[in-house]
Amino acid sequence: MKTLSVKTKARDEMIDISSDIETIVAESGVREGVVHIASAHTTAGITINENADPDVKKDMIMRLDEVFPWEHKKDRHMEGNTAAHLKTSTVGPQQAVIIQDGRLVLGTWQGIYFCEFDGPRHRKVNVKVIAG
Repeated sequence: MKTLSVKTKARDEMIDISSDIETIVAESGVREGVVHIASAHTTAGITINENADPDVKKDMIMRLDEVFPWEHKKDRHMEGNTAAHLKTSTVGPQQAVIIQDGRLVLGTWQGIYFCEFDGPRHRKVNVKVIAG
């Protein structure tokens, strides 16, 4: 397993980590298999989505904020970051991507994103490349 360090700069942010994952896969030497990408945090997730238009990231964060506003009078979690936990549960903490011929099998417009919902912070992403 490899651990990728991610330094976020905002409370809510989507960072394209596709090239980092590609590098880890290439260094593994695995030609066929799967790579598992997992956030090691309860307030940060992993998703696969469009990487061509940067407005998609902005729109996704905006819509998640609409559904899960940061300030909510009825939240009881003492840290005050219930919205971040809900966003992470919605996006999910992990993704798996097929590896074929030593490369990630992603669609033309797809990228792998680390989704920060309680930043800025120093974060860890665990990456496991499995042959087969």
